[in-house]
Parts: sequence; C-alpha cells; structure tokens
Amino acid sequence: MESPLATTPDAAPTSPAAGTAAPPATTATPTVLRVGPLMPQLEQELIAEFDAPVISAVASELTGEREAELADVRVVVTGGRFGVSRALMDRLPSLEAIVNFGVGYDTTDTSAARELGIALSNTPDVLNDCVADTAMSLLLDVYRGISASDRYVRAGSWKASGSFPLTTRFTGTRVGIVGLGRIGSAIAKRLSGFDCPISYHNRREVPGSPFRYVDSLVELARSSDALVVAAAGGADSQKLISAEVLEALGPSGVLVNISRGSVVDEDALVSALQAGTIRGAGLDVFADEPNVPDALIGLENVVLLPHLGSGTRETRDDMRQLVVDNLRSWLAHGTLVTPVEL
Repeated sequence: MESPLATTPDAAPTSPAAGTAAPPATTATPTVLRVGPLMPQLEQELIAEFDAPVISAVASELTGEREAELADVRVVVTGGRFGVSRALMDRLPSLEAIVNFGVGYDTTDTSAARELGIALSNTPDVLNDCVADTAMSLLLDVYRGISASDRYVRAGSWKASGSFPLTTRFTGTRVGIVGLGRIGSAIAKRLSGFDCPISYHNRREVPGSPFRYVDSLVELARSSDALVVAAAGGADSQKLISAEVLEALGPSGVLVNISRGSVVDEDALVSALQAGTIRGAGLDVFADEPNVPDALIGLENVVLLPHLGSGTRETRDDMRQLVVDNLRSWLAHGTLVTPVEL
C-alpha cells in the first residue's frame, strides 16, 4: 500500500481506447455489482452494458437470498465515500476486483482485499488539476478574504460601513505541502507562479524534487506561513494534523485541506481557530461528511466548501471513463488500467 503522504501511485496510467461496448450481461446472475450510489451517467452505463444491480455498502443489510443472487459477482464498482468492507467481501465469494470511482479508497478495507487476493483500482491523474485549482482557490480566498468580502457587499455593509478591512498579500507566502504526490506536485507547480518558497513533508524524500524536504511535520509547520494538506486518507494518516502541528503553524498560519477530513484532528482545528492559535483555514473535506461542525460554520476565519475539489464536468467525465476502462479491462483480460498497489 502506498504511503499516506502520497496522493496517488507513482506510475501514471495509460488508458486504453474504449472499444465497442459489450452487450448487456445475459447470465441469470450478475458479474458486476454497484455498491452505493454513483454518478448517474456511470450508473446508466453500468446497467446498460453490464446489467449491474446496486446494493447498500452495509453488509448487514444483505439478506441471505440476495447474497445467493450475487454469488457470481466478479467486480464491485463503488465510490470513495462508501468503499467495500471486509464483511461485504466475505459475502461475495466470486469477487475478484474492486473498481473505485475517485482517487481516495480509504473506505475500502485494503488489508482484507490484499489477504483475499482482490485487486483494486482508483481514478488517479484525471483529477489532479481540478483539485490543485481548488487548493489555490482556498489559499487565495483565505488570504484575500474573497468569500468574506462577497458577504460584506451582499449584506450592504460596503455602503453602510465603508471599505472592507485590509487583507493579506499571498504572493511570496512560504507554503508547506503535506504529501508531495501527484496532486501535491500539481499544487506546487501553481504555487511557483506566485513566487512562493515551497517545502514539503513525506515519509521519504522525493528523488529529484526541486523543493525543500522537511522530515518533521511539526518543523514543516513551524517554517511555513501556510500548510496545504494533500496526503492520502486511511488508518496511517488519521489526525496527522494534530494540535501540536497547528500550534507550530502559529497565529499567522493558514491551513488548507483538500485531501481527507480524517487527516486533520477536527476538534483540535476548531479549538485552534477559535483561540487564534492559527489565523484561518480553507477546508474542502471534513471528518463526517456531509456533516460540518456548527463551530466551524460559525467562524469567519474559515472558508468551507462541500468537497468539490474534483467536481467539474470535465473531471467527472474523465473519472467515469476510467472506471469503465478498468471494468472492461478486468472482465476481458484480468488486468486493471490503474491498479492500486496493496
């Protein structure tokens, strides 16, 4: 399994051209199963081409009769929000592969998949640019008060109270990146255009990287004005951004998270924002989505987005196609276009 501080595997995928769609399955029992809701267009394709039924991600909701009907399922297609548990894998005896819609797969029990010999794919690379663009949007918003000043105008405060308070220049800001994988590298590329000195923290130094490597996350925070979290989720990165890291970031520091909510100790972050331990935050992800703590909603020094990092039509369509390519490749050849190393 890859390091939690790299957002994607190192090898870039080479997606084969999609061939002529296969006819819908004609067997009595399905070989492809949808777990949890997916992008509507993808669901339609999976039904039309593979006659794929859908079940909840909760294994206990699967009745014995329904389990028998799914005995020949070879591939599960799911999303990063739902994943596949060990309990569900155990109830699908013919399962060979899990095709994940999204780059994050921390909701799937990868240890169980490895033990059971079940392959896993995700959708890397195609969302790098849009997620990196979102990180930059959050940084600029927090520093320049874009959302806050929009609210100021809409509330009539410009006319009633005069000019909006001065904000902070972003160009030249020292930025620390937590996780210099594909998405982290795309963020760094954009930051270079703002003349930002860039440092990063991974489990291991990235060979050939032009950016300064810091082997201590606390030290990275201490030497940065802004910290951008681009680490993968999962058990190994739970609450990686701790109260100690936030304290090291300091009262002028800004935190941006576009990875997984689980990577940040959300209670510690709320406390740090309320106490002025750090200056502000830009968050696209949360620990218990779609539930956002009321304490965060009530703060003016935080920008909140509804996990829209990769949420563009272009990226979603690329992700959909990569899921279909992975599925077709596995059923035809027993190989995945973008496999995850378990």
